[in-house]
Parts: sequence; C-alpha cells; structure tokens
Amino acid sequence: MTATQIISVSPDELKFHFELEKQTYCDLKVLNNTQNHVAFKVKTTSPKKYFVRPNTGVVQPWDSCIIRVTLQAQREYPPDMQCKDKFLLQSTVVNPNTDVDELPPDTFNKESGNSIEELKLRVSYISPTSPEGSSEDNSEQKLDSSPALQQLKEEKDAAARQTRQLQQELDMLKRQRNRTGSTGFSFTSAIFVGFLGVLLGFVLKLLFSSPSTE
Repeated sequence: MTATQIISVSPDELKFHFELEKQTYCDLKVLNNTQNHVAFKVKTTSPKKYFVRPNTGVVQPWDSCIIRVTLQAQREYPPDMQCKDKFLLQSTVVNPNTDVDELPPDTFNKESGNSIEELKLRVSYISPTSPEGSSEDNSEQKLDSSPALQQLKEEKDAAARQTRQLQQELDMLKRQRNRTGSTGFSFTSAIFVGFLGVLLGFVLKLLFSSPSTE
C-alpha cells in the first residue's frame, strides 16, 4: 500500500473454488485509511457472471466493510481453468455523513473533476482437484473411510469401555474403604487399588495417543 492510497483491499486477488452448477463466493475487505468519508464502487468486465453486494458504498473514517463477490453457477469449465475477468474498485473522498443513496451520479466520473482512486483486481479459479481446492471436509471423509482409522476408532472405543469399568471398580473400592474405615482397609486392597490406578493411567495414555496410520 502506498502513501497515496485512501483505501486498501484484502485479498488483492479474487479466488473462487470453481465447481460446475454451483455458486461460489469471495469476500473482499475494504479498509478506509483516512480520516475522511470514502465512497467506493465495484466494476467488472463480466457483470452478468458475478453478483456483487454491495457494489457501491460509503466507508467511514478508519472503518472497513466487506464486499461479497459471488460467481454465478457455470455450466462448463473455462479453458485450462484460466480466467481473464477483472475487477475495478474505484474510490473517492466524499462529504461527511454522506449516505450511499445521496451520491451524485457523477461521483466516480473523472471528467467531473473528482479525484478517483482505482484498484485493479485479478480473478483466478481453483479446481476442486487441486491441493488448494481440496477442502477439509473431503479430507475427513477420506480418513473416515480408511481401514487404519476405523481400526483405531474401535481400539479407542474398547479402551474407553475398559477405562469406565476400571473407574467403577475404583469407586466401589473407595466406598468399601469409607464404610469399613481406615483400619479395615487391608494392605492387599491398597496394592490392588494402586495396580488399578497404574492400569487406568496406561489405558488413558493409549486412549489419547494417535498412532500413525501410514
């Protein structure tokens, strides 16, 4: 961002996860870097292809807003998944407390003498088969269907049941000790309780460990 920019946009490139017959969107964050009210307008080379809301607005000093750009559902893939579409974000300083509905028609017209700042944004499509386009949900589905993970789940379930059983036995021994008093608690019972505690710790360690599935 240069010192002359009154607004900044993030990200500086619109990336859409492209799938046939599905809408997808990309959010842009527009930040006002000045102490003035700034009006903006979004233009694109393919207006029938994208839905932009809001496409015009006013950002208060040092404030920001979100612009959602929606790619309409497409019936065919673009050649080589390359996109030549471009977006242009125009901005200009307006009077304080100016509402978007009150903007003059020539607000973003350079010929009217207004100082207009322009930011150009490129568009790229991400294929679902690409590493960047692979979602976490798809990864989880693949992991869930793997035999190694299924076996791990079964082992953890069994360990959990055994842990609950050991915990119940420990609780029962503690109740018996409380009823009989400390004098009635034999040395053998103490050893047994200690053994159960060690076994319980081992089972818990097995339960929360994550062995490699490679």
